[in-house]
Formats: sequence, C-alpha cells, structure tokens
Amino acid sequence: MGPPEHWIPAAIGIGSNLDDPVAQVRRALTALAALPRTRLMLASDLYRNPPMGPADQPDYVNAVAVILTQWPAHSLLDRLQALEQAQGRVRAGGDRWGPRRIDLDILTYGHRQIDTPGLVIPHPGISARNFVLFPLLEICPHWSIPGRGEVRRLAGQIDAAGLEKIPG
Repeated sequence: MGPPEHWIPAAIGIGSNLDDPVAQVRRALTALAALPRTRLMLASDLYRNPPMGPADQPDYVNAVAVILTQWPAHSLLDRLQALEQAQGRVRAGGDRWGPRRIDLDILTYGHRQIDTPGLVIPHPGISARNFVLFPLLEICPHWSIPGRGEVRRLAGQIDAAGLEKIPG
C-alpha cells in the first residue's frame, strides 16, 4: 500500500464568450466534477461581464469553482487544458484576452505560490478582476489568496461595474 494521497483545495476560474457561453460554462463545471482524483466542492453563480481584451467581441460568462484535487499543480493544468480542448478550444498565437469557447484557469492551489513557465499561481490578475473575485466572494469570502489576502478584502477594493449575475 502506497502513501496516503493528499487532497489540495484549488479555485478554478471558468469563462466563455462563444457558442452559447452559459452552456459552455455549465458543461465545464460538469467536466470538472467528473475529473478523476478531483471533487467539485462549490460553484458560484454565473456572471456576465464585458470582455477584458478587445472590445469587438461578445460579453463573457464567468464562474468560479472550488475543487479538492490529488493532482499536482502542473498535472491539474494539463487536465484542465485537455478539458478545454475536449470542449473545442483552439489555442492560437495572440489568443490572450480574445474570444474563446472555454477558458479554465487555476486561480489558487492550496496555499502555494508557483512561478514557472506556463503556470503562475495565484493567477496574476486575480486581485484586479471583478469577474473572478465576486464569484469567489459568493462561495468563499474568507478564502485566503497567498501573498494577497482574503477574498472579502480584495473584493472590497474593486468595482463591480459591468458585472451582472445571470439568473437561474
């Protein structure tokens, strides 16, 4: 018998603005719940918000999920990217902040701070993005973002302008 597996809490940001974004975000939540060695613990409501990047694209739909996982951070990232690919995301050069069918980001991974090529945790934009902090505030107001502070405090420092909760 091997050593016991450790469960790590992680917050995952989910976003879409193509091909029925509400359905895309819900499909991603279902896929997260089915990920081996992972348990979906909490999911926020869905929120609509203007695009962060080029303005000539549709509004985004975003949510945040809290999972428990046994995957190391880089392996979790690989699995999230596989879920994106299975859902039809095509990564192209210059894709940053452009329209996409689905985007899954590791926002936090336990209390760890990671800075490697391809993976930075906590997510670099977490403190300034209302479409991340307000959904996270809804489900985990006391969640501590390593090196940044408590979600409740961080959310109190930014504006919710443009963020709209989607009924249902």
